[in-house]
Amino acid sequence: MNILEVENLTKCFGSLRALDNVSFGIREGSICGILGPNGAGKTTLLRIINGILTIDDGSVRILGEDASIEASRNIGYMPEERGLYDTMRMSDQIMYFGQLKGGDPKRLRVVMNEYLEMFNLKGQERRRLKELSKGNQQKVQIICTLVHEPKLVILDEPFSGFDPLNGQILQQILGRLQEKGTTIILSSHNMPAIEEMCSDIVLVDHGHILVADSMTNVKEMHKDNTILLTTSTELSQPLLLSGGAVTEIEKVDNLNWRRGFAYRLRRNPASTNNDVLDSVAMQSQILHFEEALPSLKDIFISYTSSAAKHPENLTASQTNKPTTPL
Repeated sequence: MNILEVENLTKCFGSLRALDNVSFGIREGSICGILGPNGAGKTTLLRIINGILTIDDGSVRILGEDASIEASRNIGYMPEERGLYDTMRMSDQIMYFGQLKGGDPKRLRVVMNEYLEMFNLKGQERRRLKELSKGNQQKVQIICTLVHEPKLVILDEPFSGFDPLNGQILQQILGRLQEKGTTIILSSHNMPAIEEMCSDIVLVDHGHILVADSMTNVKEMHKDNTILLTTSTELSQPLLLSGGAVTEIEKVDNLNWRRGFAYRLRRNPASTNNDVLDSVAMQSQILHFEEALPSLKDIFISYTSSAAKHPENLTASQTNKPTTPL
């Protein structure tokens, strides 16, 4: 079941078509990354989902309801631009935003204390926002977003201002939320974090959806028959190439402190992984065999560079029909 359904969404600002006939869905309980270069239309999309901006055409439905300020009570939204009050005390600020979303004060205080503990802010509740570091201000903004226990959480650049330790704490918190059934949308340029956390991705550019699918499917679509291999003894590269199952072979540095000899192979598209295994096993014991998948960064660059070179190809018929709907 999809918690969010976007259908044929169009939004213009004067002559600028910020979103052009956009359609996709987000599965309930998933963590979905919405990615795109600067100016792609991501922020406009997130503001429409939250009922902040109106729609020119199409529809956005959250839990079966049209997007609106009322429907946004089910959403926790943290924009990239910090929207807190510098002179308000931390606890008062969190309670204020939680009650704006309809949260019960008693429950809000319990949840607030839990998050303060997780983010190592316990005992600082009476401090004013302007007295905090940038990283701690980001923590307060995240708590304000989560404290009313929304069903759908949308975080725009949530890792901004975080060191690796606090980034890891946030990832753990979001993982726990997902385990409880919360759906999470992340918009970020932190590709490693998105790749590690997200089960699905939506890639936006020039107001169009370039891809909307599961992370697994997208990576499978872009793999190029590359294999990472480690053997106990050195291979005869000419002999391996003569077998026909491998078209390219390169000796590389061994990874992850593995013993043996490491290689990057290119499998012949007409052959199978088993054919490669058989060819290699004739020469040496196989210690590690892995079909290499492209990184999210590589996929992002591939899509967006192609779109930048050929914007005339960004039509609704070509870009808004995901291979597998989320």
